[in-house]
Amino acid sequence: MSLELTDQEEGSPSKQSDLDLAPLLPLTVNSNASSALSPSPSPDLPGNTKSQALQLLFGAGGIYASFLYYGSLQEDVFLYESEDGTKFTMAWFLQVLESGANVAFGTAALVIMGLTGTGHTGSDQDTDGRRKWWGGAPNLPKTPFISTGFSQVCSKGFTSLALANGLSFPVATLAKSGKMAPVMIGSLLLGGAKYGLRDYLQVLAIISGTAILSMSKKKSATSDTSTLGITFILLALVMDGVTGGVQKRLLADMKSVKITPQPYDLMTFTNLFMMIFGLAISLVLGEFTKGLTYCAHNPEVFTLIWKFSLCSAIGQSFIFYTVARFDPLVCSTVTTTRKIFSVLLSILFKGHHVPTQGWMGLALAVGGIVSEVANKVMGGHKKMKSKTSM
Repeated sequence: MSLELTDQEEGSPSKQSDLDLAPLLPLTVNSNASSALSPSPSPDLPGNTKSQALQLLFGAGGIYASFLYYGSLQEDVFLYESEDGTKFTMAWFLQVLESGANVAFGTAALVIMGLTGTGHTGSDQDTDGRRKWWGGAPNLPKTPFISTGFSQVCSKGFTSLALANGLSFPVATLAKSGKMAPVMIGSLLLGGAKYGLRDYLQVLAIISGTAILSMSKKKSATSDTSTLGITFILLALVMDGVTGGVQKRLLADMKSVKITPQPYDLMTFTNLFMMIFGLAISLVLGEFTKGLTYCAHNPEVFTLIWKFSLCSAIGQSFIFYTVARFDPLVCSTVTTTRKIFSVLLSILFKGHHVPTQGWMGLALAVGGIVSEVANKVMGGHKKMKSKTSM
């Protein structure tokens, strides 16, 4: 599942609303949804600061561990080469498996939440006295999940296709960090939004730095393939821009029917439609059968895929945990800086040769990302001060 991918990992919410504060599994300390919506304890209470620090360490550590390993496994999948020299290129088949793992994880979480009474109603029994086994929001409309499921599977599928067609993992990751560009363009053209000079410079730095890093690679016979990879990553960015709009509409649709979905509701049903669309595309393109055959002949790559899918589901749960206990800005900062470390680890341990020009581009892109994070932190502090002064 993912909500508002502009600021966070794919698969997470971005704005703190009622749904962000719903109880989480298995880390909930609340017995019902209403108590989960209550404000966090005051930091002035004895021992609370230490408790919050430990919670932040746990949440941020889980996000870093899950998604650093996730990124490494994703790169390994597309770097893998079988004995006959063929590589794994079935991007849509990969989306089916990853989405399926998230559906299974989210469904298991909702069932456990229902059985333990930590779900939507906070009761382990239905109104007629029978034991409640489903912890999700009752009467949750499924139609709004169709569009967001489609846009997100396209975004992730295009990203995988970029990697499968020769675009390096560091370049792809930095490019995805510039997803604010299509969001800004869409907001300017359709929403009449206004941005400051700093916003434009940050996006320009990320895009320019990524371009410099990409062009610093030595030209080879695979240059045409890399060009195709760049095309796919641009398509992924476009779909990120579309996703932002459809997610806002999804939340509006939920609010209009006065339903507050659980985080695992969002994770489960968004990924369900991602899996359905991914399966349809992979069957039409003939990738599903090819993917199964390739994995059967190369069990090593299937091991990478199931680990990669598991990290995706676990990482999203840690994001939910962090957003529910802290301002979403905290989670956004963690997930954004995680991408920087993913790029650096890939360069250092995956055999990427980066010349001086490439390091300059990397520094420029990272500078843009850090500036974006700093800008959000300062903006968040200003909002907090304005609230406390009222």
